Amino acid sequence: MVDLSVDLGKLRLSNPVLLASGTVGFGREYGRCYDLSRVGALVTKAVTVRPRPGNPPPRVYETPAGMLNAIGLENPGLEAFLRDELPFLRELGCPVVVNIAGQDEDEYATLARHLDRAAGVAALEVNISCPNVKQGGLAFGVDAASASRVTAAARAQTGLPVMVKLSPNVTDIRAIARAVEQAGADAISLINTLLGMAIDVHRRRPVLGNLTGGLSGPAIRPVGVRMVWEVAASVGVPVIGMGGILEATHALEYLMAGASAIMVGTGNFVDPTAPLAIIEGIRQYLEEHRLSGVKAVVGCARPGTGERR
Repeated sequence: MVDLSVDLGKLRLSNPVLLASGTVGFGREYGRCYDLSRVGALVTKAVTVRPRPGNPPPRVYETPAGMLNAIGLENPGLEAFLRDELPFLRELGCPVVVNIAGQDEDEYATLARHLDRAAGVAALEVNISCPNVKQGGLAFGVDAASASRVTAAARAQTGLPVMVKLSPNVTDIRAIARAVEQAGADAISLINTLLGMAIDVHRRRPVLGNLTGGLSGPAIRPVGVRMVWEVAASVGVPVIGMGGILEATHALEYLMAGASAIMVGTGNFVDPTAPLAIIEGIRQYLEEHRLSGVKAVVGCARPGTGERR
């Protein structure tokens, strides 16, 4: 039997497959498709201090190799999440990671403080792709100093493991990764969506109500693998890879690039049971190659590492 368990700092998972934020809501719909205790962890859609209605529609558009979305962090807010969603999430049987998003450092601190006290929360994922209202709307994640400050603000308010989700819309993602590690991140997840746009040539107007949106799916996988490769060599904390993972071979690419675990996002829309097939595919690969566990392939594609057993 191979060992599928992975360690993300203080967080121990039974397998390396997590459900990515924003793609499974708060688990209710996908819980009707299969037993969610079979995945490594579920990452909730973003939670903000106050309720958010999201962006105007249309908010989703399919592309030839993925999708654009401009949901706008629609969510019921912290109070309603704690009252209405967390009790259900506690019963799933898998670790629950709460994705948090804010308009300034104080909001991230508030979210971390309240969630630290909430039973059933295994870790936090800090979304730094959000606009910083105090700095003209510039996303926290595009500036190392800003990313560091928001990470430190959350870190100071919680003893839970803190993951920080990086934006790919930067010049050097390694600098951002090092900054959040130094600010106290226990793990780093990447990549978030790439900024994109589509135009309806018949209407002669942008397709999305928000004009631009985040591109996800298979089209961004080569970018994600490259950025995981770079970040894994730049930090000492675990890296979680995501972007276009639809099957086990895609997950193995990320693991071999240096990720300790992976997240399935857009793949959940293509096939809600894809995470289960990915878990089984990783298991079969390890068995076929007589490898003891997931840790045997993490980073094995890197020069000088070879295939570790």
